[in-house]
Amino acid sequence: MDEHTTHTRKKKKKKTTAKMKGAAAVAMVVVAGCLLAAAAVSVVDGAVTCGDVDASLLPCVAYLTGKAAAPSGDCCAGVRHLRTLPVGTAERRFACDCVKKAAARFKGLNGDAIRDLPAKCAAPLPFPLSLDFDCNTIP
Repeated sequence: MDEHTTHTRKKKKKKTTAKMKGAAAVAMVVVAGCLLAAAAVSVVDGAVTCGDVDASLLPCVAYLTGKAAAPSGDCCAGVRHLRTLPVGTAERRFACDCVKKAAARFKGLNGDAIRDLPAKCAAPLPFPLSLDFDCNTIP
């Protein structure tokens, strides 16, 4: 292989990698926007919205997908905020359901990381975070 061919291949590889990184960033922004826009429509008695729940947990996506070793400060602040939202049984069940719906929209979420998130943030929630929890059993 001559020097020109090697240089051209390296240049193409750099462009492809940059395009992939850019596409991943755009995809995350689109997903986040869709989550917030679609979820803001769901309301129970005006108290809790799926938009509230999604906005609280959105900073946790990097940790929940294994891209970060620990939850960020913003993630834990969101979990603490989430703890203040649901006041009654209906609101807790609704918030739990919102978490499950949001989780279903993301691929590659780690179930153990989701379950352990409140403990990692020292912010116990009035309902468990889980992909398979039956929200209707919340008292």
